[in-house]
Formats: sequence, structure tokens, C-alpha cells
Amino acid sequence: MSDDNGNETPQKEDAPKRKRGRPRKQPGEPKASYNLSSTERARRETQKRIRKNRKKAIQLENQSKRYKQVVREQEKAARTVENALNGKDSRVIDQGSIESLPKSVRDLVEDSEVVFKPNDGPQYDFLSAPEQDVLYGGAAGGGKSFALLADPLRYCHNANFRGLLLRRTLDELTELIDKSKQLYKKAFPGAIFRESKSTWVFPSGATLWFTYLEKDRDVTRFQGQAFAWIGIDEITQYPSPYVWDYLRSRLRTTDPELMGNLSMRCTANPGGVGGWWVKKMYIDAAEHNTTYPAIDMETGKPFLWPTGHEKEGQPLFYRRFIPARLTDNPYLMADGQYEAMLRSLPEVERKRLLEGDWDVAEGAAFPEFSRVRHVVDPVELPTNWPRIRAADYGYSSPSCVLWGAIDWDNNIWVYRELYGKGMTGEQLANRIMELEADDQPPHYTVLDASCWNKTGLGPSIAETMIRSGVRWTPADRNRLAGKMEVHRRLSDDPYTNEPRIKIFSTCQNIIKQMAGIPLSKTNSEDVDTKAEDHAYDALRYMLMTRTSGYATIQNQLRGIKDRVYQPIDSTFGY
Repeated sequence: MSDDNGNETPQKEDAPKRKRGRPRKQPGEPKASYNLSSTERARRETQKRIRKNRKKAIQLENQSKRYKQVVREQEKAARTVENALNGKDSRVIDQGSIESLPKSVRDLVEDSEVVFKPNDGPQYDFLSAPEQDVLYGGAAGGGKSFALLADPLRYCHNANFRGLLLRRTLDELTELIDKSKQLYKKAFPGAIFRESKSTWVFPSGATLWFTYLEKDRDVTRFQGQAFAWIGIDEITQYPSPYVWDYLRSRLRTTDPELMGNLSMRCTANPGGVGGWWVKKMYIDAAEHNTTYPAIDMETGKPFLWPTGHEKEGQPLFYRRFIPARLTDNPYLMADGQYEAMLRSLPEVERKRLLEGDWDVAEGAAFPEFSRVRHVVDPVELPTNWPRIRAADYGYSSPSCVLWGAIDWDNNIWVYRELYGKGMTGEQLANRIMELEADDQPPHYTVLDASCWNKTGLGPSIAETMIRSGVRWTPADRNRLAGKMEVHRRLSDDPYTNEPRIKIFSTCQNIIKQMAGIPLSKTNSEDVDTKAEDHAYDALRYMLMTRTSGYATIQNQLRGIKDRVYQPIDSTFGY
């Protein structure tokens, strides 16, 4: 401490230290000068209340906005329900509308008459699926057809909606129309079915066309038309994806509401003439009941937006497979009679229709075929194994050429295939010569004998190819004997316990057809000729060729690397 002159003065040790801050008011002392006046205190209290009330007002305003939004949604849902119950719009109410209602109203709706309510599980998943392309398939009795009928009703309140529903035959279509009459007039009391045009017209002006398409080539009658929804019941009845792929080009609309909901829907049981391509497109493409990018069946790669597009690299659209089971349908499971009927079927049909097994459909005609046992990775084959070439020709339909090698146990190794359509005889011959340029010439060559048929004065298809430098001999076309030979080759040799035929994994078309070709419905001793069977026919021709003589002269053939054949006559090419 210092005095008034600035001199330091010693501080007593027991002197109390001076405290900083506001001095404590002693009892009886007058108020200090810094105490607030009553006016200032009132002003401050008023400001405090204003800030508090302003904050509360903001909270109430936000809460009011939320309440208003909820009320608007409930009013919208209530109008939908009211219109449906009064028949002004339709009786189709989605689950989202019901769940948005107040509980009291929701209970009234749930207690009211229900026209159609999807079963929990796959049927509900199908009707709520957002993907553009969806297959609902599997066991019989799962409710697939009714779900397909109900699906387009979600959009029939829109005057711009146009839908298309197909079956393969007229008789099957009639059954589907009868089912629609049970549902649509209840869902839309004002809906009219115009028998002459086989079309439903709904009160809004929306239309749903029921028709059949028996032959693939007739699909062009839909050229120039546009639909927002396309469905096919039992799509495995079509032998190839041609119809489904073409119809996708008809899927379009200018309506903003429908534009984001363009839909292709189909149902199927395992098997059928088209079971092989449906299985490849949907069942084998991804895990069941999951969304996946649509793939190109020929390349196995997803369809993507091209380079330079604003969506470059993104999938063009998505697919989904929803498996169906009999147990999904509580109505058919109630008394067990339908289940008992399915269990009494032969094994193959039982697995397809009761269990929804798509794998058993692969081996319908050739149950002994196994991808594990008969398909191998490509290997270098000995050059001294005799070669054989076999072909089934088609122009509008695909041509298939198979190359095989014969080992010294007389087993066949199919190591190459050529598959495609739209090739003339000369073009096919040129393609064959390109593939054989670095290979040894085949010792056996067989072509469908019908290729020697002539319809005029010009050369036959076989003669055209022979003159181009590709020799052929007529194949044995005996269908029963050929099928039995395929069965024999697929079975195990008793001495080696190995199958008598091996197929390289690069030969995708013959593998696909051996796995998927079904039996004929009219002749159980033959395959279904309406199915895609061109690679199978080529294989049948190859196996019916008499090659056993080579096993006895193997020493003479060892070391042969090059052999040139020149066509001499127009029948056999030697």
C-alpha cells in the first residue's frame, strides 16, 4: 500500500483485505443510488414479458401450421373415402389413405364393405411395388391373377389412363374377363364393359383393354398405340421374350401423374414353353423380392443410359421378382382340398405348382441334365480328336451351328456354338469359315435335311453353303431316336461313371435350351416344338451322326493337323 504521497506503507498482517464489487447493504441503511427506479423496473419486466410472449407466439404459429397440414391430409383422405363409399369416384382406397385418417374414421372404413383387400405378403408386395417391370410368379393358387386384375385400378380415376391386359388364347382371356366383372363393377359402380371392343370404360374416362395374343408376329397390331400400364397373365406361355420386349416400346404417356408410374406387370407358374427365358430374366437375375437393374439377356449386362446423357451410367429401369406360394392364400388353404389335389400330382408338376420350384422346370424334358456335371470350363482339346459340325438353319428363326470333338472313348465335347438369325445361307457359310480358319477341318458335318428342299429352279440352302465352301451331309431327323440318344449321352458311362457329353460354358444357348426345353403337351416322347429348340436340334443331329468308327482307327488319325476339303457335288459336298 502507499500513502497520499506515493510512499509505501507497511500493511498490518491482521488487517482485512478490501473486497471488490458491490458493497453489501447494511440493515437500516438507505437504498443505494444504483438501485433501479420503479419505472425502469417496470419497463424491463414489460420487455421480458414481450420476448416471452413473442417466443410463445412463434411456437403456436408453427404448431398451427402442423395442425393445418394434418387437417388438410385428413380432409383429402376423408373425401377419397366419402367419394368411394358414395360411388362418386371408385371404391378403390389405398392403404396410405386409410392410415392417414383419424382413428375413429379409420375404424369406420375398416368396418365397411371391402371389395378387395390384398393378402399380407407377396400379394401386398406386388400391388405396392414401385419398379417398372415386376413378375409375380410361383406356385398355383397364390392369388396372382386377382392381384394382376386389381393393380391397374389404382390409376383408373385418371381420365388419361390406358391399360392393356393380355392372355395367350381367347378361352383363357374369357376366364380373366369373368373375374374382372366380379371386381370392377364393385370397385367402380359406374364402370362399363364394352363387349364388342373387350374394353372396360371407367367413370373418369380411363380404359383397360382385354385382348389375347396367340402368335408372336401379331404383336405388331399394337404398333402406334400407347399404354400407361401393360400386364400379361401366365407369361411363360410365350416361347420367347419377343412379345414382352416389343410391348415395352408401347409404354408411354404424357400425363404428369402417370408418367412416373408407367408399369409392366406379369404373372407366371414355373415351366411352360417360355419358362427358360422368364427364369433367366427374373428368377436368376437377382435375389428374390429385391430391386435390381434390368439386364440384357444376351450379354447379361444391365441396361444403362449412354455416354453423354444427363443420366449417364444409371440403369434404364428396374425389375423385381416376387415369389408366390400357396400358403399366401388363406382362402385356398382353409379346407386343404386344393393343397391335397396339388400334392397328388406327378413329382415335376407338384414341385412347380405346389412349391413354386423354378429349377425343376429346367429339367422337364431332360431331367438328367445338370449344369454341374455336363457343363465345363473351356480347355485345350487334343488336335487328334476328330471334329464334328452340326447345324439347324433358320432365317426368321435363329440358326444354330455346334462344333464338337470326339474323344477316344467316343464321348462328345461341344466346344463352340454360332447362334443368330437373319443370315442367308451364304452369310452363314462365310461366318463358319471365319470361325474355322484357325481350327482343323471337321471330319463330320451334318445339316438339317430340309435345307436340301427346293421351291424353285434355284439352288437350295444347302447347295448355296456348299458352293460357298462349307460342306454338309443331310442329318438324321428321327425325332424319337434323336431324343433317346440325347438321354443316353446325358447319362453316365457305366465304366467311367462320367456323362458321355460335355459342353463348354461358352455355349450358352445349348445350355439354356437343355436346361429349359419342356416336354410336348401332346406327345410325351418329344420336346415341345413351339419352344426355342434350334440349339437342341443341332445337338440332336450331331449325336445321331455315326462316329463310332473313329474309335477303332485312332492311331491313323493321330497327328493329323490339316485337311482341306473341296466341294465336288451339290448333294454331299465331297
